[in-house]
Amino acid sequence: MSNLKTNRFQVAKLGKAIGLFGEMKFHLKSDFPEQFKAGAIFDSRRGELVIESYNPERDLIKFKGVNSVEAAKKLTNVDLFTTEEKTRQDIQLEAGQHFWFDIVGNSVIEGELLLGTVTEIERLGTTDYLKVKTDESLISKKMPNSFLIPYLDNFVLEVSTEDKVIKVQGAFDILEAS
Repeated sequence: MSNLKTNRFQVAKLGKAIGLFGEMKFHLKSDFPEQFKAGAIFDSRRGELVIESYNPERDLIKFKGVNSVEAAKKLTNVDLFTTEEKTRQDIQLEAGQHFWFDIVGNSVIEGELLLGTVTEIERLGTTDYLKVKTDESLISKKMPNSFLIPYLDNFVLEVSTEDKVIKVQGAFDILEAS
């Protein structure tokens, strides 16, 4: 699985060891917990990790070959990564859903005005926000270099990952107030 070294992104972070047999606290950084099933392989700075079991109700995970608290402690604070290709293969989206990596890089347009480009998506509490790098034409008018748009229906009207365009409303007001 050396292809995990390219085009990869974080999907989880491992926490502290729990119990005596290698279980660990698990911090999900993905909207798709179904990808964390027995036998699934993820890349990390400690090499490939194969899931033995995952308990989403208790946020606990166990990896094959990690059978003691000492072995689990060596993985504390390790990030788990996957790739776009593996995600597309393993996850089936519902209508209106998009992968974050398909949204990053999209232009943000309100009416006919280009506001900027999505550079990343941030989750604050239970709400996702589009972090937008403001278009140079607006920066030259003393607007902020970047701003956040809540990824909510009353702001985001349409997402076309094919055209790489996100149509919004009320975002220019957020930019001006930033």
